[in-house]
Amino acid sequence: MKAPALPSLLLLAGTLFGLAACGKKTPEPVAPTPEPASRGLIAATCLTLTNPFFKTIQDAMTEEAAKHGYEVLYLSGDNDVAKQRNQVKDFIVRGAAAIAINPCDSKAIGAAIKEANAAGIPVFTFDIKSQDPEAKVVSHIGTNNFQGGQLAAEALIEAIGEAGGKVVVLDFPAVESCLERVRGFDEVIGRFNASRPAAEAKIEVVARLPGDGNKEKSLRATEDALQAHPDIVGIFAINDPSGLGAVAALEKAGKQDQVTVIAFDGQPEGKQAIKEGKIYADPIQFPDKIGRQTVQSIVDYLSGKEVPAEQPIDSALYRKADADRDPELQ
Repeated sequence: MKAPALPSLLLLAGTLFGLAACGKKTPEPVAPTPEPASRGLIAATCLTLTNPFFKTIQDAMTEEAAKHGYEVLYLSGDNDVAKQRNQVKDFIVRGAAAIAINPCDSKAIGAAIKEANAAGIPVFTFDIKSQDPEAKVVSHIGTNNFQGGQLAAEALIEAIGEAGGKVVVLDFPAVESCLERVRGFDEVIGRFNASRPAAEAKIEVVARLPGDGNKEKSLRATEDALQAHPDIVGIFAINDPSGLGAVAALEKAGKQDQVTVIAFDGQPEGKQAIKEGKIYADPIQFPDKIGRQTVQSIVDYLSGKEVPAEQPIDSALYRKADADRDPELQ
C-alpha cells in the first residue's frame, strides 16, 4: 500500500487544525430577547375586594389584558366613593390608556368620570353603572340585573307555591345594579299578584331593608325583620353575602325551615349554601366573562373599532340540582 502524497497530508492537517481552532473559539455573547413594550395601562377600581366576585373579575381582566400587551392596575374602592375618586385622579396622573370603574356610588362617581373625560381618557363601567347623565362612559359591561331580579322572583314563587305570604327584600339603594335587581323582582311579583283573583293569597313585600351587600349588616337587618314580621315566608337578598347574613339570622332564630332565601351572584360560598339547602336558588352572574369582555371592549375602542354602549350579560338560575352536579363543589 502506498503512503499518501505529501500535499494530501498537508491538506488534511490544515483541515484538522482549522477545526480544532474553531472548537476553541470563544462564542459570541447572545443578547437577551427584550421584553415587548407594554401598549399601555388599563386602570380599574372596584367596589370592594372583600367580595370574591370582584377578585374573579380582576384575574380575568389581568389575564385578558396580557394577551393584548396591556398592563392592569386594579384597586379596591373599599365602599368609599371619596377613595375611589382619588384613585381615578391617580389613574389620570399615571396617563392610563383607559379607566374601568365599578362604582361605589352610582351617582356620586360622576364627578370622577367627568375628570377623566376632561383629561381625554376613555371610561368604561363594569357590573355597576354610573347614574350621572353628564358623565361620559364609552360602554357598560355587566349582568342584566333586571332579568336576574325577574329570575329571583320566579324562584321565590316556585318555592313558596300558591300559598303566598309576606316577604322581605334586603337591598342596596346606593348601587344601580342592585336597584335593577329589585325592580326586576318587583315586576314579576306584581304580575303574579295581578294574575290572581282577589280572594287568593298574594305575595306581599312587607319590608325593604338596607343590607348593603354586607353579611353582618344583612344579619342584623334580618333580625329586625323577624322582630317586626315573625310570620315572613321569604327573603330576597341582592347578593350572596346578604343572603348568607339572612341565613345566619334565620338559623339563630330557629326559623330556617320557615323562610325561603333567594340570593344573587353564584359565589362559591353561596353555591355551597344552595347545595346544603340553606339558600333556595341564585340567579348567577359570570364575573370571568364580565372581566374579559371589559378588556376586549377597551382594546377594540383603542384600536378604533365601534363598541356598543350597553353590553348586558344574562344571568341563569342556579338551584340545588345544579349544585349537586357542580364539579367545583365535589
